[in-house]
Amino acid sequence: MLESVYDLLAVKISEIECERCVWMVQILLGFLSISLVYYLFFFVRDLIKNREFLKEGKIVTAGFIGFITDFLDTLGIGSFAPTVVLLNLTKSLKDDRLLPGTLNVAHTIPIFVEAIILVTAVEVASFTLFSLVISAMVGSMIGARIVRKLSSQKVQWIMGASLLITAIFMILRRLEMLDILGQGNQATEITGGKLLIAIVVNFILGALMSTGVGLYAPCMAMIYMLGVNPMIAFPIMMASCAGLMPVASVEFIKVGDYSRVTSLGIAIGGAIGAFIAATLVKNMPLEVLTWIIIAVVLYTSITYLRKGMIRKGRQFS
Repeated sequence: MLESVYDLLAVKISEIECERCVWMVQILLGFLSISLVYYLFFFVRDLIKNREFLKEGKIVTAGFIGFITDFLDTLGIGSFAPTVVLLNLTKSLKDDRLLPGTLNVAHTIPIFVEAIILVTAVEVASFTLFSLVISAMVGSMIGARIVRKLSSQKVQWIMGASLLITAIFMILRRLEMLDILGQGNQATEITGGKLLIAIVVNFILGALMSTGVGLYAPCMAMIYMLGVNPMIAFPIMMASCAGLMPVASVEFIKVGDYSRVTSLGIAIGGAIGAFIAATLVKNMPLEVLTWIIIAVVLYTSITYLRKGMIRKGRQFS
C-alpha cells in the first residue's frame, strides 16, 4: 500500500514537471517567433525597397542550394560549409565580402523550422536551454557588427580558416572522437561552474557564427566535454542558431552586406528542405556523403586561403 502511494506521488510530480517543461518550451518558441518576426520585418522591407534585385543573380540555383544544404543541416551535417562550397561552384556571389551576411540571412528561416521540431523532440532543462540561446544571440550581435566592417581579403582569410575549423570538427565527429567525450553521460541539465563555461563558450560561438563558423560541431563538442547527454546538443544548437541568426542577419540587412536574390532563393528552398528532412527522413546512411562533404570543404578552405594570399601579395607588390 505504501509503495502504491509513493508511486502515485511520483506520477503526480512527473506530470507537474512535464507540464512545466511544456510551458517553458512554449515560451521559448514564442521568444524565437518574436525574433523571427523582427528579422522578417527588416528582410521583407529591404527586399521591397530594392525590388530591382530580382533581375540579378540565380534565384532558382539558390533555391536548390538551400534545399540541399538545409536538408543536410536538419540531419546534423550543417549548412554553412556546404552552402559556401555550392555558392563557390555555381559562382552565385559577385563579392566574397557578402558571404557572412548571405549565410546568416539565407538560413534564418530554415533553421527556425528545424528548431521548432527539435526543441520539442528532445528533453533538456529549460534554464539551460534559455541561458545558452540568449548568450549565443548576444554574441552574434557583437560579431555581426565587427564582421561587416571587414574587407574582402580579411573575409576570405576568415572563411578559409572557418571552413578548415569546421572540417576538423566534422572529421573528429565522423571518427567518433567527439562521441567518446560524452559516452555514458545521461544528464539533461548543465549547472554551476559548467553552466557558466557553457554560456561563455556559446557566446563566442554565436560571435563566430557571424564569420561563417558553423555552431553545430563546436557546440556538440562542448556538450560532450561538459559531461552531459550528447542528445541535448541538438535542441541547444538548433535553438541557439534560431535565436542568434535573426539578430545577426538584421545587422547585415541594415547595411546591405548580403546578396538579396541568393538569400531569398536559399531561404525558400531551405525551408522546404528542412521540413522534408525533419518529417520524412528517419534513417539515412550519411557516412560516405559526409566524407565527400569534408573533402570538398577542405578543398574550398584551401581555395579561400590562397585567394586571400594572392590578393595580399598584389596589394603589396
